[in-house]
Amino acid sequence: MNMRSLKTVLPFPKLTYSAKKIGVSLLVGSALLSGVAQAELGYPEKEELKFGFIKLTDMAPLAIAYEKGYFEDEGLYVTLEAQANWKVLLDRVIDGQLDGAHMLAGQPLGATIGYGTKAHIVTAFSMDLNGNGITVSNDVWAEMKKNIPHSADGKPIHPISASALKPVVDGYKAEGKPFKMGMVFPVSTHNYELRYWLAAGGIHPGYYAPAKGDTSGQIDADALLSVTPPPQMPATMEAGTIHGYCVGEPWNQQAVFKGIGVPVITDYEIWKNNPEKVFGVSSGWAEKNPNTHIRVVKAMIRAAKWLDENNNANRPEAVEILSRSDYVGADYDVIANSMTGTFEYEKGDKREVPDFNVFFRHNATYPYYSDAIWYLTQMRRWGQIAEPKSDEWFMKIAKDVYRPDIYAQAANALIEDGLMKANEFPDFGVEDGFKPVQSDFIDGVSYDGKRPNDYLKSFKIGLKGDDQI
Repeated sequence: MNMRSLKTVLPFPKLTYSAKKIGVSLLVGSALLSGVAQAELGYPEKEELKFGFIKLTDMAPLAIAYEKGYFEDEGLYVTLEAQANWKVLLDRVIDGQLDGAHMLAGQPLGATIGYGTKAHIVTAFSMDLNGNGITVSNDVWAEMKKNIPHSADGKPIHPISASALKPVVDGYKAEGKPFKMGMVFPVSTHNYELRYWLAAGGIHPGYYAPAKGDTSGQIDADALLSVTPPPQMPATMEAGTIHGYCVGEPWNQQAVFKGIGVPVITDYEIWKNNPEKVFGVSSGWAEKNPNTHIRVVKAMIRAAKWLDENNNANRPEAVEILSRSDYVGADYDVIANSMTGTFEYEKGDKREVPDFNVFFRHNATYPYYSDAIWYLTQMRRWGQIAEPKSDEWFMKIAKDVYRPDIYAQAANALIEDGLMKANEFPDFGVEDGFKPVQSDFIDGVSYDGKRPNDYLKSFKIGLKGDDQI
């Protein structure tokens, strides 16, 4: 990517930040450093690493850890490489071409349970909260607006329910025309958020039936959802192939800048502070490289903190970095429209959304079991998990994939290094991996990660109990 991705030739492992700071001397013969954190953690088993990402703003922790030298502080020499799509990215992690990657939160879970490619993937780091939106074409928006209440200043009142879209979808059906929407991958947050929003508004997004060989996700659907790579979303909608989409930034704001569509809702409004991306590695890689894994997580925790600290004061610099062709490669102004605490809906309707992108606040980096279980409930709800599963099964899969134990080791090492404070993390002595019951969903349904089957029963649309397609 650039010169920092090349390993600097040293006769010994690179000193950590804390070791450099206190001027510890290197014992060449034994290759040991004094200092508690260094001695406890040990040197990385693998120093030269290649990580993959998709060109989205929420890959930022990787870019910042690289550009700010946080990986190098851990003795890691990292190359970051953009990938063509989420499937290619996952396949390259599985076959070892990539050491790890920026992943959809559902990808490690989907792979581990064998939906699509079967492989055990784990994550010890959540990359961000929120960051997605749902955009519709100008024609669809013109019809939706007729069903949306407006404030005294003439602006639509948010959040906008999919019930405003339902008459439009019904109209398409009456004329025998399919209503099509794009999302980025079958196990993506975007797929589940789009489905959640549609179903909450009375629009059926369709079922999967993998046991019957039907992975279209369009059985009984009112709106037909299909996969489109994120950077291609605006052009695909402009061509009329799809009528709307759910995607991460900057591809909703791109539609605004190009004048081809209108973002109608953010995922922050669908589910406040929802987990979005994770950093994933194969379980075999994690077992072979435990020290390396912890050091990678350390570097990314520091990057996440940098992105949010001082009330997002570093975001303009982050936007400049992300706008480079090596990373997202979109115009600075397009990325800044959401990354700097605002979000533009209809052209000129820019609103303050300080938590549209969250990287560290609200324990954003911690891999909660309850987050994993939510994704599994949605896989079950829409048929990707074809058969009923017990609450215990949901818990087992969550623990197989999400690794807060590795995260805690990285966090404690940062505390010992003097780089972070204990109060910046969950209390690891009592943390059980479950968030309190969450009720900040657009439909008002409450989610308790310890009772996944009861949660599924609360929905009018979707599989529950013994239901099967």
